[in-house]
Amino acid sequence: MKDFRYIDGAAILKLDREACIGCGQCVTVCPHRIFSLTEKKAEILDPNGCMECGACSRNCPVRAIYVNPDDGCGCAALLIARWFNTLIGKETASCC
Repeated sequence: MKDFRYIDGAAILKLDREACIGCGQCVTVCPHRIFSLTEKKAEILDPNGCMECGACSRNCPVRAIYVNPDDGCGCAALLIARWFNTLIGKETASCC
């Protein structure tokens, strides 16, 4: 799923590295693997890979990650549909 993208620069994703405790939950739950741990803190490696699913923010025990799909353009449902339909050989509509 890492190669499926919506619109570069559209995701609203913020990380407070000072608040991060380095638990690695964001690395574990992100379907696009956009996070990494560097010096025991989370780091966003690929902000344009974010589909605003919110898994990282919901699993961060100290709320160091902010994702707001209501204010952004990212569309997790569209990306998941494209990924699934590619697997089964079906075309996906171009909008949500």
